[in-house]
Amino acid sequence: MLSRFPAIRRIGIYTTLSYIALVFVNNSGYKLENMWIIYAPMFVTVYVFSRWVDSKLPADSTKDQKTQNEEN
Repeated sequence: MLSRFPAIRRIGIYTTLSYIALVFVNNSGYKLENMWIIYAPMFVTVYVFSRWVDSKLPADSTKDQKTQNEEN
C-alpha cells in the first residue's frame, strides 16, 4: 500500500528515524543552553539518511509484475 503513496512512506520513515534520534540525543546527557546546536545537524542527517533508505526500498511490485508479464 505504501508503494502507491511514496510521500506517506517518506513521512513515515522520516518520522520514525527522527523519533529514534530525538530519544537518543535526549537520553545522551547533553545539557546545552541551546539544544538546536545538536538538533539542526541531527535533523538534516536524519533527512538525508531517510531519503537514502527510501531509495533502497523496492519499487512498486505490481509495476514490476506487469512489466514481466508484458515481456513474456
